[in-house]
Amino acid sequence: MQPCDLIKTREIMFSPLPPNQAEQVLMLLGGLSDIEVELSPHKYAVIVKYDVMHFTLKGIENALIEQNFHLDNSLLQKIKRALAYYCEDIQRHNLKVPERQTKNHQIFVQAYEHHPHGDHDDTPVEWREYR
Repeated sequence: MQPCDLIKTREIMFSPLPPNQAEQVLMLLGGLSDIEVELSPHKYAVIVKYDVMHFTLKGIENALIEQNFHLDNSLLQKIKRALAYYCEDIQRHNLKVPERQTKNHQIFVQAYEHHPHGDHDDTPVEWREYR
């Protein structure tokens, strides 16, 4: 994973009412140190840029909803939002997984010695030659 994969740029769309939500969000989130916010070319939207290890779109949007902002709840925006939430959750989960350790072959050798296999025969030697 490249370090640039951790930086996310997302557009948050707001409903038309109440007016001026995008400008208010710009002032509100502009004070945070690890997040960049700018107005979107769309009238009712802002663009946020953040590190997925520090923030998630879901966390940002939930904080905005708690501050009485109204997100665009059209079907397309809900689908985009759900996909972004899922991808970020999976990415954050995968980043916390420890590196896989290489196999310790000695453990397998010892286990193999304790199990019967083709080279091991419990039949006494004198009985093996009996015909």
